[in-house]
Amino acid sequence: MSNSKNIEVGKNVIKIEAQAVAAIANKIGNEFDNAVNTILNCKGRLIILGMGKSGLISQKIASTMASTGTPSHFVHPADAFHGDLGMITKEDVVLMVSNSGETHELLEIIPSLKRKEVPIISMVGKENSTLFKNTDYALDTSVEKEACTLDLAPTASTTATLAMGDALAVALLESRGFNAQDFAELHPGGSLGKKLLLTVDQLIHKGDDIPFVHRSTSLKDALLTISEKGLGITGVLDENDSLIGIITDGDIRRGIEKGGNNIFDKTAEDFMSLNPKTISTDTLAIAALETMEKYNITSLFVFSSKELKKPDGILHIHDILKTGIQ
Repeated sequence: MSNSKNIEVGKNVIKIEAQAVAAIANKIGNEFDNAVNTILNCKGRLIILGMGKSGLISQKIASTMASTGTPSHFVHPADAFHGDLGMITKEDVVLMVSNSGETHELLEIIPSLKRKEVPIISMVGKENSTLFKNTDYALDTSVEKEACTLDLAPTASTTATLAMGDALAVALLESRGFNAQDFAELHPGGSLGKKLLLTVDQLIHKGDDIPFVHRSTSLKDALLTISEKGLGITGVLDENDSLIGIITDGDIRRGIEKGGNNIFDKTAEDFMSLNPKTISTDTLAIAALETMEKYNITSLFVFSSKELKKPDGILHIHDILKTGIQ
């Protein structure tokens, strides 16, 4: 049996956090714009520091930044204070994240960063805090209250800070003109990367794996070729090895249903379908899949050049589906 109190608490947490995120939208102004431009003009990297829960949020922001075109690293403040400060150069920009604005480990390294003349941006939950007052650009991420019923555990404050980090990342993405192609190149293993980068030349069957028969081949032998190659299709070539038609196992099955075994007296030319659909090797795999779905077919013959008469590859729908891009 469900507990109505649990449901009520859960809904209330979501409402409080949603309100916190909505409220910080009104805090985005000139400081935010200056922060974006400072990062945009940075010749080095964006170094993000935070302790505890703020450290975890900082790591996520760093990851989002890096994947959207802003070179970024998370550095633990304690490690920075004990030697890793040497990782930060004058070419970099530092972003410090703290809800209290009094995080000791962050405050201790500010003097060293200022001596290096490294620009410091902060995301702070307390407007009158030491950190807020001692950074070049301070972004206010304060919330009215935490979603925790004790008003102790960082909940609404971490959500608001995360949203502010996303706002920075997307503003930078827009300013850089970073597009889906750029994103795909940074995510070659993901589904989006495959959709935007994977071309059919990486998937096609070549050489002896391509099913071909000649126009004079008996339909029986054409069926054997279809069965042997395992793609459910064969191309039909003329005397010049030009592709002139195709035969599918479905064509033969339907032919048997209508005419019985008498169809095996025919040649491939008698039975083939004309004007087969073809694509070029540089076609995106996702586009090839769309073509197959549009014409309700499962294979496409592939040409590496418009001058070629004989295909140098064939692509089956299963070859695309196995990549996981659909």
